[in-house]
Amino acid sequence: MPPDHQLPSPCCSPHRFSIHSDSLALSRSSSGSTAGMVKLDGGEFLMGTDSREGFPNDGEGPVRKITLDPFYIDICPVTNAQFQEFVSATGYRTEAERFGWSFVFEGHIPQECYDELVEATVSGAEWWCKISGADWRHPEGPDSTIDARLSNPVLHVSWNDAAEFCRWSGKRLPTEAEWEYAARGGLEQKNYPWGDDLTPGGQHLCNIWQGDFPELDLAEDGYSAVAPADAFPPNGYGLYTITGNAWEWCADWFHPAYHLAASRQNPTGPPRGDTRVMKGGSYLCHRSYCNRYRVAARTSNSPDSSTTNISFRCVRDL
Repeated sequence: MPPDHQLPSPCCSPHRFSIHSDSLALSRSSSGSTAGMVKLDGGEFLMGTDSREGFPNDGEGPVRKITLDPFYIDICPVTNAQFQEFVSATGYRTEAERFGWSFVFEGHIPQECYDELVEATVSGAEWWCKISGADWRHPEGPDSTIDARLSNPVLHVSWNDAAEFCRWSGKRLPTEAEWEYAARGGLEQKNYPWGDDLTPGGQHLCNIWQGDFPELDLAEDGYSAVAPADAFPPNGYGLYTITGNAWEWCADWFHPAYHLAASRQNPTGPPRGDTRVMKGGSYLCHRSYCNRYRVAARTSNSPDSSTTNISFRCVRDL
């Protein structure tokens, strides 16, 4: 495997790592429609965690008091149907389409097609496969379609793709602080949007891996791949599938320690960097190696990377 195909952390999203340090910067935006969005009041909340369940090297802690202005946020991640409308209106081609390939989880590749489709795998995470022709329209490769998945979150979108969608729609990507505030749903310092128990009363409230990763997903939550954008009950702010299912891009450049000296008022992350923040985890996360489906958890990826488990949602200023 070439050296540019590597994992940025022991997580579940590989990257191309042809870094775009000049990626489109997102500014305040208040022109987009608020249909399908909810207004959040902002104010003070406790961000981050000091929990032993966390990954200190990711910069999850310490817990700090953050103050945010009010904003609107999508109740669901952007769906295939919404992204299709954007592409139809603009003729936009995603980076996966321009590169000619994207990363696909091995468990979603038909075994009879594996040798034909898989060009390479990620060293140390061989469940990630480089597939030519994989993109948002063809999530598992050239012979797959989204025809029956229009209500699913759009996949194989890079940070740069997401930023272009936001610009077209008159919105922007959430800052990491806005995302975490929204994901917490009004609860303070809980592991998940609904509390500290992952499966309260035995009920699955998000789409993550159950079983022996990466060999067997028992799909006890009802899904072995990305679920529809509203597949599980919403959190206290009315937001769907903000935990698990698909990683969500944030506006911020990633740094594990920048927040220690950063502003506590509407923080926006470092002024530059190599990778962008992602939050929420995905259907491939499992406690045995990547319990980053906790609301305080964070990871990152290069702005041009795309996989079959990365999506996004938008925010809008008042």
